[in-house]
Amino acid sequence: MKSLKFKFMKTTKLMKFAFFGAILAAFGLVGCEKLDLYSIDAPSNLQSKIDSIAAVKASMDTGDTTYITIATAIVGAEDNSAAWNTAFSDYFAIPTNKLLHLEFINHGTGVNNWNNWNLAVTNEIADRAAAGYKEYFVLRSDAYGWGGTMVAEGYAYDGSMITQNYPDTDGDGDIWNDFRTTMQGARVTIEVDHSATGNVYVTATSVGSNGVELVETYQQPVSAAADIVAFLICDGSYFEMKKAYLIPSKVTVVDDVNPVSITIEGAPAVVEIGDENFWGNATATVTYSDGSSEQVDSTDISFSVIPDMTSLGEKIVIVAYSKTKQGAYSKAISTYYTLEVTNPVSSLEVTTLPNLTKYYFYSSDPIIFNTTGLVVTATFSDGTKGILANETLQFGKIPATEGSQTAVISYVGATKTVTTTCPLTLVKGASQVGANDFSTAWWTAFSDDYKVASGSSKTITMYCYSDNLANYHSPCTILRKADKTEYAVVRMDNYGWGTGYVAPTLTFDWNWDIFQSSISGSKVVITVKNNGDNTADILYNVTYANGETHFQKYAGLTVDSSDLNCALVTEKSYLVIVE
Repeated sequence: MKSLKFKFMKTTKLMKFAFFGAILAAFGLVGCEKLDLYSIDAPSNLQSKIDSIAAVKASMDTGDTTYITIATAIVGAEDNSAAWNTAFSDYFAIPTNKLLHLEFINHGTGVNNWNNWNLAVTNEIADRAAAGYKEYFVLRSDAYGWGGTMVAEGYAYDGSMITQNYPDTDGDGDIWNDFRTTMQGARVTIEVDHSATGNVYVTATSVGSNGVELVETYQQPVSAAADIVAFLICDGSYFEMKKAYLIPSKVTVVDDVNPVSITIEGAPAVVEIGDENFWGNATATVTYSDGSSEQVDSTDISFSVIPDMTSLGEKIVIVAYSKTKQGAYSKAISTYYTLEVTNPVSSLEVTTLPNLTKYYFYSSDPIIFNTTGLVVTATFSDGTKGILANETLQFGKIPATEGSQTAVISYVGATKTVTTTCPLTLVKGASQVGANDFSTAWWTAFSDDYKVASGSSKTITMYCYSDNLANYHSPCTILRKADKTEYAVVRMDNYGWGTGYVAPTLTFDWNWDIFQSSISGSKVVITVKNNGDNTADILYNVTYANGETHFQKYAGLTVDSSDLNCALVTEKSYLVIVE
């Protein structure tokens, strides 16, 4: 280390004071600007102390910017083994009129598009395990997402509002292979802007080591008053968190847009004469010029044609709506629906049994009645008969008791309620995965593990009952080790992921037009074959409730043949295992 040497000459006391004053002044200037010009003797931990002080200073509110201390610097296992919904970043609360800025390095397996960052935006309860926790939406890096339970409180998720600029950099017509390459080690900036207008705006910018910039955006309504919370979720990925801070919202005014169309769902098809309630439990959904849609309050609906409910026959109801997205009055849009005004219903009869008349069960909870294929005929007070649409009827749940049972069917008329029953048979199974009310969330309910020895197969037979609202509300098969380390997860609908899902051969004979609507009541036979060469095959043989059969096969999944187990998981459905 160099030292500063000064040659002191004999001089007056005044000159000494002047010289030392100049030296102190020089060090004072250097200390404020560029200490690296000099090498000084100092404690070895001086730099760490300086960094510590700087970090504390950075964490303070600096006016427009509030820096947030990141507690979890590495989110997820660094070998990308974190399964979906098992590893999470810190929870970041975002008050209204604030924008959350996150920066991190994204890592993933590179196998699937979704093995990258995932963003959840929730209500003000910053704890997934706490009572009252609800999600507005989950947004994936591959321009995909879904709504949470806040949708039921009027905060609609709209996937059509997702935008992306993802390029086909290699010109092969496939943007997703380029996307997966760019995302490996990409530096990601996500801004979640909680506008005081009652909307959230998400902008995610990813810059890959290849120089490609990917931008994804999304927006939807959220609470204008309560905090929202954002956090990252791993899925075969992990993140190196770099920065987190809050700044003022960039959106103080939202451009208003006009309504362009309106649709009506759930309106009654039949109403008894004298009953003036021609709206019933109908809902109205308005689409605006920006492409977004939302269900509107029935009090904002007007009727330009009101049907005469005192005479029999088909009636037309014309519905109008005349408000912009922000609630200002605008030019009206309209649509119409029809209904039949009938004599009072005297009795009901099941004239065609539903497709599903035998139910397998295990739980003691009541079972939801599947009405697909059911035809109910009404006899009216004048002796005439007519088929009643199932939407006009009410259906009771089925008691979970073995043997002959019935489901109660009711028609609520203007003066009385008329009922009949549908005969059913219940058979008790061996075990069950999922809840009878279709409330089971993803990755929350599992079957036992079944060991599959090298060179052998395991066959599991079950009946699947589903809300039929998505293809993936059906059985999924997990391949994993005895210690739960996963090889792969494969769904019934030709889709899978995992470290062992490298290049499997997929074959199926589905008719996708009816797949989703046919899930509930299906008999599903899943066979897992351990080939003994560190690969495994999975075959789904499916028989719908109407007798139609289909299959789905995955061949060549990578496993360790000496340590292979399988298990079942499902979502918004339940599985009754019979053998």
